[in-house]
Amino acid sequence: MIKGLAITPPVLGRISIGRVVEKNGWLLHPLDEELRKNAPNGKLRTIPVRMLFNEADLNLRAEYTMFDRKSGRPMCVGNGDTCKRRTQSGVQSLPCPSPSLCEFGKGGLCKPYGRLNVKVGDDDDLGTFIFRTTGYNSIRTLAARLSYYQAVSGGLLAYMPLELKLRGKSTTQSRRTPIYYVDLGIKEGVPLQEAVAEAQEKARQMKEEGVDQAALDLTAAKGFGNALFEYDEDEVSQVVEEFYPPTIDTDEGPVDNSSVVSKLRKDVDATRSVSG
Repeated sequence: MIKGLAITPPVLGRISIGRVVEKNGWLLHPLDEELRKNAPNGKLRTIPVRMLFNEADLNLRAEYTMFDRKSGRPMCVGNGDTCKRRTQSGVQSLPCPSPSLCEFGKGGLCKPYGRLNVKVGDDDDLGTFIFRTTGYNSIRTLAARLSYYQAVSGGLLAYMPLELKLRGKSTTQSRRTPIYYVDLGIKEGVPLQEAVAEAQEKARQMKEEGVDQAALDLTAAKGFGNALFEYDEDEVSQVVEEFYPPTIDTDEGPVDNSSVVSKLRKDVDATRSVSG
């Protein structure tokens, strides 16, 4: 394995909140239209998903991150205890006091940054859609839900029938203007006990068919840890586009279109068309 290269789940598309901007090679995924057919007013507020891994922290990676606003590359990544920071003398390990107390990242330059990989549909066994966010509400809620579902299912998170949900709330800080964030729940209409029973049966079936989920989790953990920073060249332009546009729409503020949308790269779509 090449050192210094983070091996991350294959990304088929991305999930976004708010305004849909079809540019830079991205367009609406066919599933978007399919899911909207039964959605009230055509606004997509839930997406049925499954996790790729049983370990919650492999599905959602969240860290304090300071990006270079021009290149989109991470300059400093920390967990509130220690950080890895690019300096003139190379990457150094330093204390991480969190964004509010950090002189290096003050002024909103350092943010919590979360990446959630989920499976949508059954077209690809290992392909995922990625949801990126710098919102405290989404990161806190998703981290809690994932760890809870991992616990109540007995470590069978990858087999639980789940769905992403768009939620809104207003606070005094938002001046009572609705803000939106992403939550995770059991698929609508399925009780928790039934969801756990389904996960147990699915896990048993997959094991009998020779699928080693534990080995997949272990391999993924090694892949994530293979580099100092988790990013690729495709992602850096997307970070700038999503988090540093002239007008920012995030899950921590008002959005023009309160919906969750999925996007797919044109080159992937074209490849599928060619291959039949």
